[in-house]
Amino acid sequence: MKSEDQRQHSLYLEVTFDDDDEPSIPLRTSIVLFLISYCKSNSFKVFLVSARPIIAHTLENHVIVASDFSVVQLEDVPALARGCRLPVVLDETEMHCRAGLAVVLRHIIDKTMEADPSRKDVLELLGFKKTCLKACAEVSHWTRLCEIGIPCAVEEHLQNPTDPSLHLPEAILHLEKRLGEPVKVHNDDKLRRQKLREQKQQQNKKKHCKEAEEKQATEAGESLELRAALAKLSVEDAVLSPATREHCEIRKVRTADLPPLEHVFAEGLYFTLTDVVLLPCIYHYLCSLQTNSAPSSLSRLPLLLGWYRRVQEVPGILAASQACGMLLSSPPPPPPPPPAEVPPGGISTTTTPSPACSETLPAEAGGESEEVVEKSSEVAFIGGPRPTMTKLKEQGIEAVFSPHPGAMQTLPWETFPGAVNPTEGKMSADRALRKRQQLNNLVGVVTELARPGDTIVDFCSGGGHVGLVLAHTLPGCQVILIENKEESLDKARARGKELGLANLRLIQANLDYFTGPFHIGVALHACGVATDMVVEHCIQARAAFVVSPCCYGFVQNTLKFSFPRSKKFQDTLSYKEHMVLCRFADQTAAQLPPERRLIGKQCMGLVDLDRSWCAEASGYSVHVMTMVPESCSPKNNMLVGTAMRRNTDTIPSTTEEEGRAANID
Repeated sequence: MKSEDQRQHSLYLEVTFDDDDEPSIPLRTSIVLFLISYCKSNSFKVFLVSARPIIAHTLENHVIVASDFSVVQLEDVPALARGCRLPVVLDETEMHCRAGLAVVLRHIIDKTMEADPSRKDVLELLGFKKTCLKACAEVSHWTRLCEIGIPCAVEEHLQNPTDPSLHLPEAILHLEKRLGEPVKVHNDDKLRRQKLREQKQQQNKKKHCKEAEEKQATEAGESLELRAALAKLSVEDAVLSPATREHCEIRKVRTADLPPLEHVFAEGLYFTLTDVVLLPCIYHYLCSLQTNSAPSSLSRLPLLLGWYRRVQEVPGILAASQACGMLLSSPPPPPPPPPAEVPPGGISTTTTPSPACSETLPAEAGGESEEVVEKSSEVAFIGGPRPTMTKLKEQGIEAVFSPHPGAMQTLPWETFPGAVNPTEGKMSADRALRKRQQLNNLVGVVTELARPGDTIVDFCSGGGHVGLVLAHTLPGCQVILIENKEESLDKARARGKELGLANLRLIQANLDYFTGPFHIGVALHACGVATDMVVEHCIQARAAFVVSPCCYGFVQNTLKFSFPRSKKFQDTLSYKEHMVLCRFADQTAAQLPPERRLIGKQCMGLVDLDRSWCAEASGYSVHVMTMVPESCSPKNNMLVGTAMRRNTDTIPSTTEEEGRAANID
């Protein structure tokens, strides 16, 4: 009998309809099917989800890889999966869900390795230290580009094609730029020194014989980078350099003076999951260009075309592509770029995309590069937070904290099972005490707000410290833990199983992939802009929220949010001045002088006051309060918001098609 982790999981993929009302396979579904085909995985039951009835055989040409797939309508999808954006993987208990492209793809690789540990080629897709596309899109610029930016850009182009000679998708141009950047790998010093040695050997040959020069030119196609990549694909411990040490002339060269390594695949030298994601995207994009007779635009993408050809040489790629209905072929060589125009001023102009084209894509930590450009162009702010705080005070804006509604409430920890107590984690006794004090505050407020039958979502749940206590103390409510980090969620799952919590559900995903209705959202120390994302998610669901912010210094503008948040703060402060408040709001550590901690606490209060006023503009009553005791955390603020009218009547039933999710049974 198979263990729980070895049983088939259910994979739910989206089906859409084109302008002629014919069913079609969207790009993200195509990517998932392509990976399953490449892995030759039989670990999943594949369900194609449609919002309207369709006949299964109409999709067979697109999903040959999943010959045993089933077509289901949205209302027939289990509730937990229906509450997330597809693609989604649901385990056999229907209590653990994985959502989002990167999370689902990594899970497919994990399940493939469980079924066949010999598939080292599949394991290598996760890259060095197995971190390829592991960081969530809100944090990693690269994950966002691959998981969201390029698929969205290609889908938009396919739906509304424009003249490529006038406009290429900015995400595609950004990828082209990335392919031209030097490669960094963990052993690049060794490879770069070997590259330098080979370059010197080529130069010596050229000096001796013109024929040798011509012969060397014909052999130059197989570069050191390509040989390193092919050695990795063969899954052999091939050694590129000889066992002997490099010549002293090579050894003495400074690292900064070594030649850079060039891209072979998307992330550098080695074929990874990123290439699997990008191949269907670029395939459909290039097909569209050829269909629309726009080969001239390919001259702007020479590096991308080279990558596209090299990917097709990877063993198993052509077969996997064909099984998914993608008939790969090398694109025609692009025409030479038009000659540079020399204006009267003498500065030539070409059609080569400027590096600035990438500035419309999001930067690290959820920030957007437009704002990064804006911030870098501003004069550095001088004077600390006092001028900003004085400016707010002149407008009658000061940090005000509401009294704690349950200041004396303490949970009966001594009666709880061991798995509920945060001491089960690897933390010191002092930290465990502070964690229990934090939970006293959040759980106490949520308990006052909750009603029987409510759905409570613990956003950014980590190991489930908040959600597990809530599920144990509120057995009449459904509790959903949402966390992107698999390791943390595995710990929460093990503790929940030990406790036998039938009302606990887990979702591994970025919080944006959760679309289901709920009544209360809670988050303990949601980092940076994650606090604003949680509050906005609750507002969209008309749910109450109990949130403790953290990492104020990481707050910055994103695609969704700009700061300050509320109109009154916007009328008073610039973005830079608001950032000053955020930076000094992190100055609350216990080891700092009392005066500095006091200023930090005031800055925390002002940042959260801005957040509360923004929520109040959406029809919420919001209180900013301090946890008790204050020593439980340097970040001891708590925002409690309730909609002016309870959202009980706004929760759609399971029979309503427009309801993306229902209360968990």
